[in-house]
Amino acid sequence: MAQDNAAPAAETTPEERVAALEAEVAQFRERWLRAEAEMQNLRTRTQREVADARQYAIQKFAGDVVEAAQNLRRGLDALPAQAADEPAIVTKLREGFEGVERSFLGVLERNGIARKEAQGQPFDPEFHQAMAEQPAPEGVAPGTVIQAWTPAWTLNGRLLKPAMVVVAAGGAG
Repeated sequence: MAQDNAAPAAETTPEERVAALEAEVAQFRERWLRAEAEMQNLRTRTQREVADARQYAIQKFAGDVVEAAQNLRRGLDALPAQAADEPAIVTKLREGFEGVERSFLGVLERNGIARKEAQGQPFDPEFHQAMAEQPAPEGVAPGTVIQAWTPAWTLNGRLLKPAMVVVAAGGAG
């Protein structure tokens, strides 16, 4: 019986053995190349995920800070219009709060948080949330933002908070 098992092995020629080994080498090479490609894909995906985590880890905090910026703007908008006879203290307070707002917005921008004004822009569902629709005023194209209640805010280009807008309707009146 041992001779029966040994007989087929003895019958292979050296050329057949070399061809079988070359096929096996090609198979292992293919496996190795696939494994290398898979590892490179994993490295790339991991680097992208780490970069995203770094860039967007502050998203919840950024949303809260944006709310504070909007409240500061609401407070400034609630001040009465500047008058020639207003007390100097009111003028200084207004200028001080406007300076604080400019500084605050600068800090936000340096940290990747940007404000996008919506008024006059074409409606973009990616950045705008339509709160109402009104007939388009004279000279305004339908689908244009005619009033923005709040601006849109982004964090490193990703939407953080949509703008609340009023959009011009298809017909005038």
